[in-house]
Amino acid sequence: MTVKSFTFNDFQENTYIIYDDTKECIIIDPGCNSHQEQKQLSSFIELHNLKPKHLINTHCHIDHILGNKYVSELYQLKLTSHKKEIPVLQFGIKTASMYQIHYDISPDIEIFIEEGDVISFGQSALEVLFTPGHSPASISLVSESDKILIAGDVLFQGSIGRTDLPGGNFETLTRVIKSKFFTLHDDTIVYSGHGVKTTIGIEKRTNPFF
Repeated sequence: MTVKSFTFNDFQENTYIIYDDTKECIIIDPGCNSHQEQKQLSSFIELHNLKPKHLINTHCHIDHILGNKYVSELYQLKLTSHKKEIPVLQFGIKTASMYQIHYDISPDIEIFIEEGDVISFGQSALEVLFTPGHSPASISLVSESDKILIAGDVLFQGSIGRTDLPGGNFETLTRVIKSKFFTLHDDTIVYSGHGVKTTIGIEKRTNPFF
């Protein structure tokens, strides 16, 4: 599996495209919100002859959903996320108004995923982890064989996700990280929703929240 990251919008949110040798790919948390950002995403897909198969939100805060409509319509993909993120997605209109940012309203979640489900594309697969605490029903995606973790806003290099937003809970978040992330191999690469990538081993040793 190859992971390509983009940093989009005023929130500096990380969008991911993951693909393998078959050229099938998945698009995670498209935050592209300007024509230039949208073109950057689609041009990469076109350049590498990729075939998008899934559109996934780890969670539905505004910075992670700004490009949902664009990606969904361009590649004819249904939105995939956890069912309990529906209220968060619906609140995006108010959040965009509050921050005075342009927002093409996201399509509804049509494919619901939860703990233990598998996202398959090409010859690859990612397992779904239920990782609430930053948002009510955030999910993460892991391949233990490829040592890849898509963590959303759960874990960052040297930090953790905010827990002061609706549905956030500090105890839940730290418990999830310790029980579901820190049990992974130390060499697992963590791709977060903001900032640079890190590894499980580094965070176990140096993250000040643990």
